[in-house]
Amino acid sequence: MKLLDVRQKFLNHLAGERGLAEHTLANYGRVLQHDIEQLELLGATSLAEVTLPVFERLFMDWRRAGLGDASLALHLSAWRTCFDYCIRQSWRFDNPARQIKAPKAAKRLPKNLDVDSISQLLQLPEDDELALRDAAMMELLYGSGLRLAELVALDIDGINPRHQELRVLGKGSKVRIVPYGRCAAAALKKWLPVRSRWLQGNLTEVALFISQRQQRISPRTVQQRLNHWGKLQGLKGNLHPHKLRHSFASHMLESSGDLRAVQELLGHANLSTTQVYTHLDFQHLAKVYDAAHPRARKK
Repeated sequence: MKLLDVRQKFLNHLAGERGLAEHTLANYGRVLQHDIEQLELLGATSLAEVTLPVFERLFMDWRRAGLGDASLALHLSAWRTCFDYCIRQSWRFDNPARQIKAPKAAKRLPKNLDVDSISQLLQLPEDDELALRDAAMMELLYGSGLRLAELVALDIDGINPRHQELRVLGKGSKVRIVPYGRCAAAALKKWLPVRSRWLQGNLTEVALFISQRQQRISPRTVQQRLNHWGKLQGLKGNLHPHKLRHSFASHMLESSGDLRAVQELLGHANLSTTQVYTHLDFQHLAKVYDAAHPRARKK
């Protein structure tokens, strides 16, 4: 069977039976068309002629053409899916595209706010009860590096004002104790009387952060409120809870250089999860290396 015929049948299958998005269909159709032209130059015009050695040569052509990792992954995905379809149709019995290892996608590094942006964000009005609640939430997200779910799950008895500590219910129902700073303490001191007024003597609600309906605040509401303040305070892009957590982690690591301590504060089970933040302070790490390593120290 000719490769162009295979391409058309495959695309018809994707459009009709699998209902793929038009964008995906267009991308698959485009890369297959381009690659079939390349395969013809390699002497393969039929499905049976695309052997593993031929496909490896095609992959090397992609590399020589300077395709990036994302483009390479797209080409491989298109051919893997196409060959899988051909196997189901009994047109062939192997998938050479699955013998080629796809390049690992570059890990997206977390975005964080600098200290000045944090200060700008947290200058909220003090004559607005919603703002007082939101300030306390943001101070804890940034001051203690909480996850959104951890913030929402906080109970009033989880605060220890004397030692400025929080009892946090993390992933896997693991409880950890995390500190919070003076700014978060001041924000909580202003929020707690407002919370009492909103509850109007209702002692059954134990959530630290509540809505004006006397209910535990929802994750969606927290996201909306943060985005609201981010825009109002003139910050670029969307402000989400994880950006404050990322900022906490990166600022702590920049100041302390103690990866293990940051791991404990974030509640990461594995150090490798925390290591994504090390990119944020290469200059500091380089200085430490230059000062400490026997082969790097200047005479």
